[in-house]
Amino acid sequence: MSRVGAVVASLAFTTVCMAAACAGTPSGAQQPDAVYASTPCPQPNVAGVPDLDIPPGVQCGYLTVPENRSKPDGRKIRIFVMRAPAVSATPKPDPIVYLSGGPGGAGSFEVTSMIKKGLNADREVIFADQRGTHHADPLLGCPEVDQYVNDAISVPFTAESTTAGDAAAVQKCRNRLAAAGVDLAAYNTAENSADIADLRVALGIDTWNVYGVSYGSNLALSVLRDHPQGIRSVVLDSVSPPNNNIAEAWWAAPASSFKAIFAACAAQPSCASAYPNLAADFTATVNRLEETPVVVQAKDASGAPLTVNIDGFPFAYAVIMASERGDASGVPKMITDMARGDASSTVAAMLALQTPPVIVGLAGYGLAFGVFCSEEANLTTEEAALTKARSVLPGFPDGVLRVQPKQGRLFTECPIWNVGKADAAAMAPTVSDVPVLIMEGEFDAATAPEWVNLVTPHLKNSQLVNFPFTGHAVLPKSTCAQSTMIGFLDNPAPPVDHTCAATTTLTFTTR
Repeated sequence: MSRVGAVVASLAFTTVCMAAACAGTPSGAQQPDAVYASTPCPQPNVAGVPDLDIPPGVQCGYLTVPENRSKPDGRKIRIFVMRAPAVSATPKPDPIVYLSGGPGGAGSFEVTSMIKKGLNADREVIFADQRGTHHADPLLGCPEVDQYVNDAISVPFTAESTTAGDAAAVQKCRNRLAAAGVDLAAYNTAENSADIADLRVALGIDTWNVYGVSYGSNLALSVLRDHPQGIRSVVLDSVSPPNNNIAEAWWAAPASSFKAIFAACAAQPSCASAYPNLAADFTATVNRLEETPVVVQAKDASGAPLTVNIDGFPFAYAVIMASERGDASGVPKMITDMARGDASSTVAAMLALQTPPVIVGLAGYGLAFGVFCSEEANLTTEEAALTKARSVLPGFPDGVLRVQPKQGRLFTECPIWNVGKADAAAMAPTVSDVPVLIMEGEFDAATAPEWVNLVTPHLKNSQLVNFPFTGHAVLPKSTCAQSTMIGFLDNPAPPVDHTCAATTTLTFTTR
């Protein structure tokens, strides 16, 4: 789960005729609800980022589905699909479908890197741009929100005026999308799950394996619960359970990450010696910055002057994102530097989180707000979330804890987005005896490792592998995770080998 403005995207994609229209459906004949049609892969995939061009050999297409399945005569939308054939001359018969996180992320942002990592060595891997994201049609982007989040680097983040500016940007985006005829309430996990189930049938696949990371794990569990047909096995990476209200419980993830990082530092003599009061320094610095922000003059990516305002939340968020963007080796130093008045590493981290101008407006906010609002924030209250946040981070100021650590001001934004409440069934636990592998990083600051306990009692054939010193989204970070997953897929029955995960190491920076 993450603020979707961090993803990259491209507006360019090829317009194709729908399969039913190209075939000339007879007058009066009923068209199927979901139709798949091949199309040339878009090149470039992400404008200005050639490293993300879709590799040769990948086959692309669009799955046409109802926007809202409760309105059978309503409009249709398209889900973008990429099929990466297995490299092996004798591939396994059951492919992998790769479900990205966010919500608002897209498979087209990950297809290139995962192929480079060899994920399709023995199996076809199918990537999808979920409804409302990247090459999907429509793309529900919010340039207004992306730009405001960028601009907010220069003002007190938790000030009422900043919240008001964010609300105005969300309102402007909603008004524009609604005026274009988008049924915003249809961009949710229930419809998303049905899209994935329809994709398997439309591609003629009898049996496949489902991989989901972050929000993709929520989606994978929802598909397993509501559309279990044809699912051979499931891999959950950084679990976000459907039966957990993340808007209410979100600060539990950073809290557990901070605790794990501080404990790991204390266990390394060099780190413990360099940073003997790390936890206390961190909490004190967050409070000091919330009371008296540090204002620094810097330069943006283009070299233009930029004011950087560091108050409590941006500092905490920079620490949260440090382990997600790479590893946590520099976190103790960044905290201690800021505690001693050196803001340089924090400023660098904040600048790195800015959405580049070329991709402003290209992330799938429509899906993100649809999911987070209807399935999370609209089912609880800001005070309930604040109470839970105080319980896990009792030393943090309320102004920081009122902001959701990875998504923003949901309790301000969701009444504006106005998509109602999801049916209770969407938040039910997934009960299944299908083999499930769970991979979790102990430094995960986006989905708390303890949330695994919300899913395992209902998954009768599940096994968990913990990865020390590892943050959110294990598979892209760890070759060990890749080999563990492939071993599980080859034979889901016996216990997987934990050996390589247990040998994961990290050395903290001390100078």
